[in-house]
Formats: sequence, structure tokens, C-alpha cells
Amino acid sequence: MIESFWNTLPKPFFALAPMADVTDAAFRRIIAKYGKPDVLWTEFVACDGLQSVGREHLMRDLSYTEVERPIVAQVFGSKPENFLKTAGLIRELGFDGIDINMGCPERNIEKQGAGASLIKNPNLAKEIIVATKEGAKNLPVSVKTRIGYNKNELETWIPNLLETNLAALTVHARTRKEMSDVSARWEHIKRTVEIRDEMKIDTLIIGNGDVKNIADGKMRSEETGADGIMIGRGIFGNPWLFSGRIDEPTFEEKCAVLLEHAFLFEEIFGKNKNFSIMKKHFKAYITGFDGAKELRVALMETGCAEDVQKLLKNRK
Repeated sequence: MIESFWNTLPKPFFALAPMADVTDAAFRRIIAKYGKPDVLWTEFVACDGLQSVGREHLMRDLSYTEVERPIVAQVFGSKPENFLKTAGLIRELGFDGIDINMGCPERNIEKQGAGASLIKNPNLAKEIIVATKEGAKNLPVSVKTRIGYNKNELETWIPNLLETNLAALTVHARTRKEMSDVSARWEHIKRTVEIRDEMKIDTLIIGNGDVKNIADGKMRSEETGADGIMIGRGIFGNPWLFSGRIDEPTFEEKCAVLLEHAFLFEEIFGKNKNFSIMKKHFKAYITGFDGAKELRVALMETGCAEDVQKLLKNRK
């Protein structure tokens, strides 16, 4: 296996899950400032798009700062040749690793033969990993996936991936069919670790699904043997999550970070991204106190960071 940052992480290590229109450059900088995890992922970016005339627009999604390291670029697609070229690009951009999305259940992604649909095409999945490793050269390659498509397919799907000697494998403990409608079943993460050990390879196993906080993650790691824990939805409205902070942030603290986040979003993306993307964050930040609902409704009407600033100022 390629020596890389993966070999230097603590056990268990913690990662922020890649989420479309959530873990963009602005949000990652906020997280890095207030509670940085051991490793960060970008939002997923289309390999096909990066190898087309639309590359320049997508390159914004691959912007990052040194404070975010180690940072992994996540990509998706279904054409091995584009993964090979994209891996070379990711390497040139200075990322610490490249991750292949093989778990996204969105229909427009699956229509392209990408994301979770690759679970139904294990041979192509392998071809994609091999091509990515060829393009990545000394850059470590990892995969994020699910336990199966319509049913649990751990015994066939996981070995198929592990045979390629990935640096790390993140497993979301649900099938594609289940989406997030059922509780994550962490016994499948334990089985994934067992399969890895039976195959006598060094791939790090990262468990994902319904982890609420650091304490919960440590317990899950102890129960399953997972090397790392990935947290997704638990980060909403709580950029302090990975800091291990126990006390509840005050209303004033949440408002201050919300405003900082809004201005940072504008600074980075300007008019290239719609400010309405921030609204899902507003819902998460503004909750749990008197008048929260009314303030959320008012924030939904804002169109820029300055509007947010004025609204919060008047609120005080």
C-alpha cells in the first residue's frame, strides 16, 4: 500500500462526510476553525465534467486551503478513462487523497451508471479503481459505498473492492434501497472489518451511519473494530462537533458563526452559487430556543449575507 496520511491518523480517527451542497469550501473552513476532524472530504465532483468544457466551473468545487489538510477529493462517474485523467488532475492540485463515490442513491447520478449503481456492476467498479490508481500514482485511493443495493451484499461486494488494495474503505451501514429510512446497522461494519482481516490486507475501514457525536463514534469503533468513524448529518448546526465540546453553544455563538459562514460563502462563491444553498444551514443553526421558528422564517427571505447581518442585528 502507498504510504500516506492515512497511516498517520489516530485510532479511531474521525471524518466529516462529503455531502452535496453542504461540505463546500465555505463550510469546510468553518469546520476547520471551530472543530476540525482528522480528515475532510470535498463535495463529490463529476469526472465526466472535469474532462469536458465545463471543467472551469467545477474547479471551484475543488478549491481548498491548507488549514483543511488532510483533505480528500471525492469524485463520481462510470468511465474508467475519465477517472484516470481526473486522478492525475487531483494529484496535480495537491490533494492528500482521492475518493470514489460508489454509494450515492440520487437518481440523476445513478442514471449515469455512477454512485450506488456501481454496486450492481462490480467488474466496472474494479476497472474504475484500477484506472484511478494508475492516474493517482503516489496519491492514496479510497472508496465510499453501502452494504449493498437492494439487499445486504457484503460477502461479495466488499471483497470485490478490497481486492484492489484501497487505502481506505468507508461503508455506510445501509443498502441503497433503504436510503436513510432505517437505522444504520453497525453489525455490518463489524463484518466488513472481519472480511478485511480474513483477507489479510491493510485497508482502513471507516464506519458511517447515524453517529451523533464523538462519544457515540468511539463506542461504535470499539464495538466493531472500525479504524475510523465518519459523521454526516450530526454536523448540521454544530461546527463544534469534532472539537469534543460538550456544552450547548449559545444562541449568540450560533448566530455569530452563521453570519461568518454566510459572508464566507459569498466571498468564495460570489454569484457562481445561489445564496439559497445557505438556507439548509440556517435551519440547522437556528433551533432550540424561543423565537427560533420566526427567525428561521425571516432568514429564508434573505438574499445575501448583508441581509442576514441586518436581520440578526435587529433581533438583538
